[in-house]
Amino acid sequence: MTYQYINPEYLDSVSAGDTGIVKELVDMFRSQIKETQNEMKFLLNKKDYNSLGLLAHKAKSSVLIMGMKDLGSLLKTFELQAREGLESHKYESYINRFTHETSEAVKELEDLVNKRLIKNE
Repeated sequence: MTYQYINPEYLDSVSAGDTGIVKELVDMFRSQIKETQNEMKFLLNKKDYNSLGLLAHKAKSSVLIMGMKDLGSLLKTFELQAREGLESHKYESYINRFTHETSEAVKELEDLVNKRLIKNE
C-alpha cells in the first residue's frame, strides 16, 4: 500500500522505530479522531466557534504526530479563523476534509501496523 496521508518515516522518528509504540500511537489516534470528528460537527452546529478553534488546535497536534503536515497546516488556519469567528462559511469544508483525511489515515496506519507485526513474528 502506498501511503497518501501518513508519513511512516516521521512516525518512525517519533517512535524510534518501535512497532509497539507505533501501535499505541495508532490506537490513541483512532479513538481520539472519531471523538474529534463528532465534536467538531457538534460545535459547528452550535456555532461555538471559539471552542471549535481550540479543538482544531488539539487536533493539529494529533495529525502532526502521524506526519500529516498538509492537514496540520489546514487545522492551524482553521484554528485561527474559528477563534476569531472569521470566514465561518469555510468551517464545514475544513471539517469534511479533516474527517475524510483522518479516516483514510486510520486505514493506512492500521495497514502499517499490521505489516510490521507480521514482519516481526
